[in-house]
Amino acid sequence: MKAELKAKFLQHLNQKNQDKGFTLIELLVVIIIIGILSAIALPSYLNQVTKAKQSEAKNYVGVVNRTQLVYYADNARFASSVTALSAGLPTRTTNYDYEITNDSTSATFEATTLQPELLKSYAGGVVALPSGLTPTAACQTEGASNVAPIVLYTSDGAACASINQIMK
Repeated sequence: MKAELKAKFLQHLNQKNQDKGFTLIELLVVIIIIGILSAIALPSYLNQVTKAKQSEAKNYVGVVNRTQLVYYADNARFASSVTALSAGLPTRTTNYDYEITNDSTSATFEATTLQPELLKSYAGGVVALPSGLTPTAACQTEGASNVAPIVLYTSDGAACASINQIMK
């Protein structure tokens, strides 16, 4: 009886060892599921990365517009460079090139993308009106472009050109 019990026990242990691991079908199902999930998630992830890169330029346009207002209130003129504003902003990052152009009554800040196939470009403007008001505008290109949008200055203030849209 002992030999028979021993044989059954060894047969049971041998059967357990054979059941370890995954079948080829199970592995293929898991790989297909991972592929489907990554196909859904990857475009969303890339879209969020693009938005994050563009938010850098949007924030800089807002900061420069506000800083130009303060600079104008203190100096009765607009700053001619990003460094003159003392806002701690760089003139170039990995995604954008930044530049200020100005005259006696207005200043334009351009954020031109270094990745024109992927990112939008932005511009901001401040104008000093005879009434003492200093209205601002913030514009973005319709799509990805390495040409900054145009800020128009009129007797009423600053505005985006019609081919551009106001930043949201």
